[in-house]
Amino acid sequence: MVDTPLARPRIVAWLGYGGLLPFLALGALTWVDGERVALWHGMLCAYGAVILSFVGALHWGFAMLLEGIPTSARTALFAWSVIPCLMAFVSLALHSLLGAILLVAGFVLHYWCDLRLAASVPMPAWYLPLRLRLSVVAILCIAAGALAFFK
Repeated sequence: MVDTPLARPRIVAWLGYGGLLPFLALGALTWVDGERVALWHGMLCAYGAVILSFVGALHWGFAMLLEGIPTSARTALFAWSVIPCLMAFVSLALHSLLGAILLVAGFVLHYWCDLRLAASVPMPAWYLPLRLRLSVVAILCIAAGALAFFK
């Protein structure tokens, strides 16, 4: 496959799906290693917080690069881009279950913001489907890890 402006670049797929490996491994470890479930769940939530912060930063990039959007829309993108980071930070200070719930809510809310952005500005056709797949796996792993920790 040749990378074109309309096709998803191969590196995006490799990095995006590769970024799911810690979610999958840590989510599985919470179920198979009961002696260290608290460790694995904590690492899973910490990784989720890092990734939620990363996806928030995508909107910072959009705010910098999108041309022709009103100043108010650009300001809103900059403002929104830091909210996932703040949610991630707070999630680490909360009780494990509440932190996991906040992370899941952050991923859901961020995807909703992605949908709203894509409805108003041109986005690559591959962006939303990829974001949805990555978010769903992250959410399922965080939820599974929380279930294992609290079973």
